Amino acid sequence: MAKVKKPADEMSFLDHLEDLRWHLIRASLAVVIAGTTAFLAKGFIFDTLLFGPTSADFFTYDILCRLSTFVGLEGGFCFEDMPFTIQSRTMGGQFSAHVWTSITAGFIIAFPYIIYEFWKFISPAMYANERNTARGFIFISSVLFFMGVLFGYYLVTPLSINFLGKYQVSEVVLNEFDIGSYISLVRSSVVACGIIFELPIIIYFLTKIGLVTPQFLRKYRKFALVIVLILSAIITPPDILSQIIVAIPVLVLYEVSIFISRIVTRNEARKLKKQQP
Repeated sequence: MAKVKKPADEMSFLDHLEDLRWHLIRASLAVVIAGTTAFLAKGFIFDTLLFGPTSADFFTYDILCRLSTFVGLEGGFCFEDMPFTIQSRTMGGQFSAHVWTSITAGFIIAFPYIIYEFWKFISPAMYANERNTARGFIFISSVLFFMGVLFGYYLVTPLSINFLGKYQVSEVVLNEFDIGSYISLVRSSVVACGIIFELPIIIYFLTKIGLVTPQFLRKYRKFALVIVLILSAIITPPDILSQIIVAIPVLVLYEVSIFISRIVTRNEARKLKKQQP
């Protein structure tokens, strides 16, 4: 006999944990299925995507070369060959890299479904009109995440590889990177940017529960600017152009978050006004 799900207001703490467990199981299964697909597409994932930024003809380098030449930084992003090699120094190094890369790819591909399961878990605690915005929430969250992934792949990753791949303390030391180190750089750049681009969604929920207000965000805008510049310096090479390229979209997202917070606050105020006798 099929188990009937209780209404949210009738569920105990253990019922909520059981419900959460099934949402996590379905989300994990989606990651496994997408990851298995990525595992089978080894040639495309590694040769085309992962190792694409190691080639001098990767189109981002051409754009960066023209931009750096335009602003008077000739040679910063213009080169013919990457002066490094990628190697595997352990017996299971390549297989391990294949497995973990597939899991990461599975998470990225399955992200919309993961967000869908997250929304299904929290939506019973919301009003009916708020639940009607589920499609918009899932769509916007997914678009922001994939925009961040593309930003990390096409900008942050090439900037990092270009700088770290050519950096040498001495000509005696050769740049021969382990495959795990290289993949870790690409993975952290892509996933981190995808999460950072979820800032408007995070601000939306923080505003809904009353932890953030538009006045608070405007008041601490200067501090946010400093934090953004610090983050840009951490995830990009230590040159001004790279930091500016990364900082600008994040600052735009912060301003968008202020706008979203203002809309949410205004809507909440209207609801309270209607509820008053």
